[in-house]
Amino acid sequence: MEAMKTAMKEKNSTALEALRAVKSALLLAQTESGAKAELSEDQEIKLLQKLVKQRKDSAAIFTEQGREDLAGPEIAQAAVIEQFLPEQMSEEEIAKVVDAIIAETGASSMKDMGKVMGMANGKLLGKADGKTISTIVKQRLA
Repeated sequence: MEAMKTAMKEKNSTALEALRAVKSALLLAQTESGAKAELSEDQEIKLLQKLVKQRKDSAAIFTEQGREDLAGPEIAQAAVIEQFLPEQMSEEEIAKVVDAIIAETGASSMKDMGKVMGMANGKLLGKADGKTISTIVKQRLA
């Protein structure tokens, strides 16, 4: 709410639009679960990651179609939402965690990818993009 007030005072329409989308998504998620229970931090992080991914996917599609005028605001909104996510890990750090999980589970082939991905997604929740994790797991198990 404080960030929304700041965006309003600064007349920053991009930030305001992104923050309103976050607020709307959070309210929908709270009422969706039945009782007006508070969302856990993990649920909030997943929701924010989903919103960022949507913005980035939209921007990629707009860029493909040569619509930079539409891609720019999407990227800007994604950047605003990312401020509320935990700091993302580097690929090297993600690879270390994935290697530890593979050693722990004894995974040796692509058949074990589901098991490794499940554990990796749990450990790296909010700290890494699922696509990046998947790419690293595939490289290690191939």
